[in-house]
Amino acid sequence: MSLSSRVPVLAIDGPSGTGKGTVGSRIAETRGWHLLDSGALYRAFAFAASEQGIALDDIEGINSLDQETEFTFKTTSSGEVEIRVNGRDVSMRVRSEQGGRLASMYAAVPAVRSRLIEYQRSRRQDPGLVADGRDMGTVVFPDATLKIFLTASPEIRAQRRYNQLKSKDFDVTLRRLEAQVTERDQQDAGRKVAPMVAAPDAVVIDTSHRGIGEVVEEVNRLLNIHLRERD
Repeated sequence: MSLSSRVPVLAIDGPSGTGKGTVGSRIAETRGWHLLDSGALYRAFAFAASEQGIALDDIEGINSLDQETEFTFKTTSSGEVEIRVNGRDVSMRVRSEQGGRLASMYAAVPAVRSRLIEYQRSRRQDPGLVADGRDMGTVVFPDATLKIFLTASPEIRAQRRYNQLKSKDFDVTLRRLEAQVTERDQQDAGRKVAPMVAAPDAVVIDTSHRGIGEVVEEVNRLLNIHLRERD
């Protein structure tokens, strides 16, 4: 067993609006573990690629961007992830719905995924890692200590996303968000490379009618059980 593989990993997957980001950041904070927000990474990469005019089929451009661009992420006191590209704070721009659509498009490109998977795995450091995304338990960390897949109804997820974006003064409508949620679900679940699906050994939790505190408590309980089984 390699040094990194001995480091425990909590993998939290699922579509947007299920609460995985909040759940992940709270658990990482209370345990003192590292946090990997893979969605932020893909959004940052897609933003940089789009800004530089790198097409989806431009493999050379994708490889050079990865080598020449610095992506940094910092969890703020509010639990949100600040996203910087070459030192520039682009959090608000990449968190928009357009940023989400771009991320989904670039995430479907095998060359992009192969470049970013190394960065994601490098985040596996002591004392542990909480990784949230769409393929954390199936592709990036198939040996994760515990795999969680959060889900919720499209209507509730759209409402949550609407409330979140409105609080940041984004110009959005609930009807448009509902359509975008459905479109991105189909795109992410149907892509040929690393589709968004629950790992066979993942615990599926429906957060439609459960508060964040309740979900955090449940995931922490399951994680404690799995950590004891590792010892």
